[in-house]
Amino acid sequence: MGVVNATPDSFSDAHPGARDAVEHGLALLAGGADLLDVGGESTRPGAGRVEQDEELRRVVPVVRELAAGGAVVSVDTVRARVAEAALEAGARMVNDVSGGTADPAMLPLVAAAGCPVVLMHRRGTSIDMARHAVYDDVVREVTDELQDRLAAASAAGVAEEQIVLDPGLGFAKTGEHNWELLRALPRLLALGRPVLVGASRKTFLGQLLAAPDGSARPPAGRDAATAALTVIAAQAGVWAVRVHDVASSADAVRVLAAMRAGAPAPVGA
Repeated sequence: MGVVNATPDSFSDAHPGARDAVEHGLALLAGGADLLDVGGESTRPGAGRVEQDEELRRVVPVVRELAAGGAVVSVDTVRARVAEAALEAGARMVNDVSGGTADPAMLPLVAAAGCPVVLMHRRGTSIDMARHAVYDDVVREVTDELQDRLAAASAAGVAEEQIVLDPGLGFAKTGEHNWELLRALPRLLALGRPVLVGASRKTFLGQLLAAPDGSARPPAGRDAATAALTVIAAQAGVWAVRVHDVASSADAVRVLAAMRAGAPAPVGA
């Protein structure tokens, strides 16, 4: 899943203009993306909300053009109206980082549309989620809360086969919480639904790769670490990874697939 930020303020790869966002999405598609996740509202820590009309203005033209260009498009939004407009413009999936909690109309919309939906775990919002990163057992609590979202979706009429789950790395999680959840991917998969992992270029990787003076490595320098996590996620059996640099993660998955298949190396390799 390639990230297409139709925003001026995302922490990495922001594209405030529709043309730039479309061109970036097409480049990700050429680099091996299976689907493109288009969002018009930054969810980085501390980000404020944008008005619905502005989110629609950012998202709908990008979704329409990418879908017309042959991409399978997901819309990254917590608003049912934006999701509805994106689906009308050609999106085939909804990625809701609130897990369907931000807008009470979201789960009924998804149920009526019959489209796949990603339900992510988070606590609080982008403004205040850091203070909610308190757990006695992060794996158990995230798993339990994802089960609650599954139950809520079912009660709203969403079919189980429509649902993908996301543990929400970095959303009300410290770096250590993220690592614990990554080590526990089999427990998340045991919930019985496909799992999406979004670790790409996140702060905990920048902290891991910090310079000798302790300064975190900038987002653009975190792609090799992201690709390493892509291999780990693929080995665990996740459904997809959400990444900024598609080509490196796609290559990593090809290497793993070749190893599993016992593919011979090309002559001279």
